[in-house]
Amino acid sequence: MTSIGSEFVLGRFGFRSSVKAIEESRMVYVSEKEENSSELGLEEAAAESDCAAISGTNNVVMSTVGKSTNIVWQECPVGKLERQKLLGQKGCVIWITGLSGSGKSTLACALSRGLHSRGKLSYILDGDNVRHGLNRDLSFKTEDRAENIRRMGEVAKLFADAGIICIASLISPYRRDRDACREILPKGDFIEVFMNMPLEVCEARDAKGLYKLARAGKIKGFTGIDDPYEPPLKCEIEIELKDGVCSSPSGMAEQVISFLEEKNFLED
Repeated sequence: MTSIGSEFVLGRFGFRSSVKAIEESRMVYVSEKEENSSELGLEEAAAESDCAAISGTNNVVMSTVGKSTNIVWQECPVGKLERQKLLGQKGCVIWITGLSGSGKSTLACALSRGLHSRGKLSYILDGDNVRHGLNRDLSFKTEDRAENIRRMGEVAKLFADAGIICIASLISPYRRDRDACREILPKGDFIEVFMNMPLEVCEARDAKGLYKLARAGKIKGFTGIDDPYEPPLKCEIEIELKDGVCSSPSGMAEQVISFLEEKNFLED
């Protein structure tokens, strides 16, 4: 039998010889591992002990979630509170909803700039941008829209858990889908911002030319034209016209930032 690195090629000595060689190799490996572990510093040894305790090797709890079976939730020694302290802020999800052309992306960008100028870390999840990658396999049918929102909610939740202020900007027309995203976050961490702009104002803007296509029948199931939009019943922030005039992007952003300051999201 010939040894090549950690692999063994069976020769005329047969299977038993190869097994013996493998066992001997394993004994050497274990011996070396024990010797090396004794040389670890106290800090490294403590870290290894923490990982072993967290791994749940003694009390493994298997779960079934959706179509996933035999999965185990892995806890980590650095949690949300530690990450928030590091960043000097509290993670949350700012969910901006409204008709196409209502100013969702404009507000998201202005808000991101306003937070950045204050030294706060945020990230924008734009509905169209996410459809370029993660959700590129989804259409605008009702069931796909629901899945689109579900995925966005789960990703936003991860950002918030990382201590980041996540700004999700998308039409999200159905109340049940938005409420489902709220439910997966800790109470108070989902901040719904309703861009309450009249349809005629949004259609007059029509920056993407989508309303024109929808009116011509070239786009089916377009929100506000031949598909409904369900406004929030209890949103945290509502942005609307004042005397027929919309606030400036920075003015809208300040309205949201004032809410974040009031709720202590911009403090560690």
